[in-house]
Amino acid sequence: MDPQVVFRTVIEIAGRPKEHVENSLKEYIGKLKTDQKYTVISEEIAEIQKQEQQQLWMIFAELEIKTSSLGNIIGFCFDYMPSLVEVLEPSELIVQNADVSSLFNDLQARLHQVDMVAKQLRLENEHLHKNTQDLLKNYILVLLSSQNLTSAHLSRLTGVNINQLEDFLDQLIDEGKIDLKEDIYYLKEEELAEH
Repeated sequence: MDPQVVFRTVIEIAGRPKEHVENSLKEYIGKLKTDQKYTVISEEIAEIQKQEQQQLWMIFAELEIKTSSLGNIIGFCFDYMPSLVEVLEPSELIVQNADVSSLFNDLQARLHQVDMVAKQLRLENEHLHKNTQDLLKNYILVLLSSQNLTSAHLSRLTGVNINQLEDFLDQLIDEGKIDLKEDIYYLKEEELAEH
């Protein structure tokens, strides 16, 4: 592989507050400049803009970077998550099949890491969702053990959107925990005895 590869890249950051977004980009570029695999040749930072629709601030930097291999560019993509990468030099690349195999193996290893993190986050999210559902269920049962309430009143007490709460209350009715009569939710007799 060619020992020097120059590429252009764009790194974008969005979020709030404004100062945090600006500082995050500076830290990102600072981290990149200390990474010995890359040499930043030039950098242009755009003016921060407010995205009115999402109430977010957005800023981007266009960088020109030199590195020693195509493999480092793949690593760059995973480590810095740019929105654009364009190889500028050399204009033609002659790549040996062993180098291509190495690139693909590095890519696969990184994809497996990302997949593992995604699966772990999915499991944690499912666990949190189940715990939240159990907590809400217990809270509603405790509330209904002392008095019968409308969905609007339960929504105010729990802080859950009324439409989402009514779907959840329907599930509790299906489970035989509560019942509904004339827009008033109440605990079933068996549940009342337990509480």
